Amino acid sequence: MNGSPAHPRRRTAPRHPDAPPTAPPRRPPATRAVLGAILDHGPVARSAVARLTGLSPASVTGHCGHLLARGLIREAAATSGPRGLGRPHIPLEIDTERHVVAGAHIAVRHTTLSLMDLRGRIVAEDREPHRGTAPDQVLDRLAARLPALVSGHAADRTVLALGVATGHRVDPRTGVIVDHPQLGWRNVPARDVLATATGLPVHVDGHARALARAEQLIGESSSRTSAVLLFVGTVVDAAFATGGLVHLGPHSGAGSVAHLPVGGRDPAPGAERNEGPTPAEGSPERCACGAPDCLQAQVSEPALVRRAARRGLSVPDFPALLERALRGDPVACAVFVDRARRVGRAAALLLDMFDPDVLVVVEPASGRLPECLAALRAEVKRRSWAGEAAATAVVPSSFTGSVLAVAGAAVALGALYADPLGAGAAPPSRFTTADST
Repeated sequence: MNGSPAHPRRRTAPRHPDAPPTAPPRRPPATRAVLGAILDHGPVARSAVARLTGLSPASVTGHCGHLLARGLIREAAATSGPRGLGRPHIPLEIDTERHVVAGAHIAVRHTTLSLMDLRGRIVAEDREPHRGTAPDQVLDRLAARLPALVSGHAADRTVLALGVATGHRVDPRTGVIVDHPQLGWRNVPARDVLATATGLPVHVDGHARALARAEQLIGESSSRTSAVLLFVGTVVDAAFATGGLVHLGPHSGAGSVAHLPVGGRDPAPGAERNEGPTPAEGSPERCACGAPDCLQAQVSEPALVRRAARRGLSVPDFPALLERALRGDPVACAVFVDRARRVGRAAALLLDMFDPDVLVVVEPASGRLPECLAALRAEVKRRSWAGEAAATAVVPSSFTGSVLAVAGAAVALGALYADPLGAGAAPPSRFTTADST
């Protein structure tokens, strides 16, 4: 799914002996196409679904029968032609009343649990600071909190699956968190642990890839053609998508941009493309790897808190700094504008490298403070060889304000829409209505 067979005459680089074989491309299953059309256009008649998917009316009727039986779609009120003439049409729409998917996002300092309906709307969320960061502590606590969240907010619905998202390197094929340096995790079998603890089908992926898939399903429609998603938080990651598929890589490492060199000095808004940067306040942030100009060291949430302190604004944590900026504090706003310019450097590099239709920036200030988005786009325009065209390709996340809640649940929702009749079959009884009430 993540590559295509090489042409017989094309030379290819030797693959690592441990790398899994590249799967040949395959046409999306028809049931997936039908469900996607109903998500995009519902309420929609079967005849319209046939036109949208290129399937025969008989085939659409058969696939819709399976989706109706599964409880993923429902029939809406019948409509008739003009002046009541013609045979009534029974539109189809996504059923948001019977099922939800659960999500868990594992951040450096806390976890976020969420419930999402099948149209991608958050039903409930709950954030809790870590009581300890050992893998068994974090995962066991997630499993223990989930039943209460379901019984309190979705007692009359069935949970189809649990999605788990986190930063750094994650292998969705095995459900293993391969490496998360800030948590000190290596080769954590999150899928197996949580499946055993909850009885649910569990899907695990990196949060940047999860949010890229969420944009394709329920967010920025232009991301379906090609997209780069840049996640800027305590962890800095990216995801790359083309042809509707999010690239994974043979070692699950696609999107590892934390150590992308972007310079450790303040980007001067009036500088020309080939001029050197001007000094920032104090010394540049030095990355844990020892380099002074890594992207994560320059734009991560802890780096911003330290930068604000050097400017005389002491806050306890990043949320407090963001709140000060949203209230108009000039120092806090300046720190976020500075961050936007630094992110703009990386965005320009990624835009020139991949030339996507859209680059989605997942960063809270860019979605809430117009001056930050403007500064980011201006830096992209100044640095990218595509200039203005590259700047206009930059958009904020569709999920600003609920990014972490969406990320985990989007892993499960993406799995459901990729394989509607396979993902989450036979949900466990502990999360059915009878056991939740």
